[in-house]
Amino acid sequence: MLNNLENKYTNLSVDCVIFGYRNEQLNVLLIKRKGSENFSKEQYALPGDLLDKKDSLDEAAEKILFNLTHFKGIYLEQFYTFGSPRRVSNKADREWLKASRKIPGERVITVAYFALVKVEDYSADYRSNDGEISWTPINEIPQLTFDHNQIVEKAHAYLRANLIDKQIGFELLPEKFTLSELQSFYETILNVAYDKRNFRKNIKSQTFIKKLDEKVEGQAHRPARLYTYQPDKQ
Repeated sequence: MLNNLENKYTNLSVDCVIFGYRNEQLNVLLIKRKGSENFSKEQYALPGDLLDKKDSLDEAAEKILFNLTHFKGIYLEQFYTFGSPRRVSNKADREWLKASRKIPGERVITVAYFALVKVEDYSADYRSNDGEISWTPINEIPQLTFDHNQIVEKAHAYLRANLIDKQIGFELLPEKFTLSELQSFYETILNVAYDKRNFRKNIKSQTFIKKLDEKVEGQAHRPARLYTYQPDKQ
């Protein structure tokens, strides 16, 4: 693996927080990395890698995501840079890095991205070259490698802060949804409780929520109306 470093910046990486929403829970995609000959214990981490010298940051993020997860064409946004000198100070992390770094404890700065995925569009039930990947509810995330817990927390805060103003949350929802599903989604992400009547009155006044001439199939009594997201034209 050390031979592959000549085409990469050894002090600059890209890490991605991939959010998915299902069963009324916000999930994050994690990789259970394989142990190395220097460190046998499995570790959980965010998808990430060192930056190829020929790639821009956005190109690197897209390539790393595809190589590790096969996700392509999803919502992806850069949100923060992490550069603490202590990012690789943990002994277990440095032992794991011995397989791929000439100087395991050398400082690495990472540019963090977050991605939004419709879970039903992608399967995460396979092994990447780095290890098994799976969706984990955000409130059940274990201790991750490096400062990846901090990166997840920062990404979650960014998502909540921009959910309404930037209308970015709809990338997590199915194309068609009921108002009850939309309310539950907002309550889950923002950790709040809305009055049902007030929520519906407010959301129906938004120009980006479009009522469809369709209802949920298979409901015997008063099937719920379906809606969709249609972004406002700039």
